[in-house]
Amino acid sequence: MISQEIVDKYEIVVGLEIHAQLQTKSKAYSSDPNEFGVDPNTNVSPITLGHPGTLPRFNKSTLEYGVRLGLACSSKINYENQFARKNYFYADLPKGYQITQDKTPLCTEGFIDIEDDSKKHKRIGITRIHMEEDSGKSIHDLDPYNTLIDLNRAGVPLLEIVSEPDIRSPQEAYNYLTEVRKLVRYLEICDGNMEEGSMRCDANVSVRIKGSDTFGERTETKNLNSIRNVYRAIEFEAKRQIEILENGGEIHMETRGFDAVTGQTISQRSKEMAHDYRYFPEPDLQVVFVDENYIEEVKTKLPPLPNELKEKYINSYSLSTYDAEVITEEKYFALYFEELTNSTSNYKSAANWMMGSIKSFLNEQAISIQEFKIKPSQIAELIDLIDEGKVSNTIATQKIFPAMLENHETNPRDIAEKNQWIQQSDTSALDEFVNEVLEKYPEKVKEYQDGKTGLLGLFMGEIMKLSKGKADPKLTNQLLRNKLDL
Repeated sequence: MISQEIVDKYEIVVGLEIHAQLQTKSKAYSSDPNEFGVDPNTNVSPITLGHPGTLPRFNKSTLEYGVRLGLACSSKINYENQFARKNYFYADLPKGYQITQDKTPLCTEGFIDIEDDSKKHKRIGITRIHMEEDSGKSIHDLDPYNTLIDLNRAGVPLLEIVSEPDIRSPQEAYNYLTEVRKLVRYLEICDGNMEEGSMRCDANVSVRIKGSDTFGERTETKNLNSIRNVYRAIEFEAKRQIEILENGGEIHMETRGFDAVTGQTISQRSKEMAHDYRYFPEPDLQVVFVDENYIEEVKTKLPPLPNELKEKYINSYSLSTYDAEVITEEKYFALYFEELTNSTSNYKSAANWMMGSIKSFLNEQAISIQEFKIKPSQIAELIDLIDEGKVSNTIATQKIFPAMLENHETNPRDIAEKNQWIQQSDTSALDEFVNEVLEKYPEKVKEYQDGKTGLLGLFMGEIMKLSKGKADPKLTNQLLRNKLDL
């Protein structure tokens, strides 16, 4: 193994190619259903299988989803979009070619903002986003003697997102991929489930001496199926390349796979064996033109995006970066918070409820926020009760909120009044409680006045018992101190 001192001499250069399966109802160029988890080879037709005489027909939802993503990445949307045939033979590609885009990708330029290793803002450039179709799936672990082919995935629409080689560490790659997955989920164009193959990643990795402006030779590690495995593959591949260079060797351009068990990348195909794809224009599909009116129409349908919401929560709501990140992690969780903050201006309390009691309940029940029965306006009313001093935070979290979960149609104020949980703020009544407790513990009063101020908690606890938890803590504390400090 090479030392960390040697590793630190080098800079890692990474570019990622992400394939996002689109959540359209049908496939990219046929009416075959686009579904996951059905019986093998059932969502197929002569068009998917490439039978002679069949013709593809473009799925317009693919275009809309591509434009959505391009706008979210601040990309340039290209007016003229041609399709091309990428020719290669493989068992799970029944036509013998893939319909894709070559010279006219739908989107170019653009960027994704991430945090670098030191938690500072960094912008990762997008080279291109183009439309294409998926291949089928080869299954190697069900039959000890044969590879099985499932063509349900063949023809499913994809967007390929190609980054610039701006990524400089496994952690930056992890952060970038996390942001892309969050973005496609917010846009509702892809579910981002890498384990199911609906989002896959290829990592182009090279290394160079720090300070150099010349790229080293790269390798491509294909079909990484989790964000964690992307991190592990880049980490291993960078160290492998550094070790080769330190021992006087050369890096050869090649395609590699990743073994998740050993954590190592494995050579699959050298440059000499690489395919010549022989791209040529797809003769059976017309050019698709995207004008400004269409782009504006798609733009009006865009949901709030995670980075926009995060910036708003930090700068306008004065929430911490951590709070903003947790709230925006999942789209509908953030949208619930948006609705909640439309009904209360106590943003910090709203965030605490979201990340505390609400999130805990969702996790315990293994449900999503969409299945949560309590309305944001009801949580806002509960926050108001606390802010008005009507109920304590303890009563709200331990008694009123559970009661709301049992009967989600009842508002929190009614629950508090029915159960006599409204705090007493009548100073004469509180005075009686304070006097009763101080008379009960004269020795403790003397100890407090002699400097043992920690006894204040004892007095407060006794008063709360007498009032059955309904004494206003803030007012009671003040009355108590006034009497003790005489």
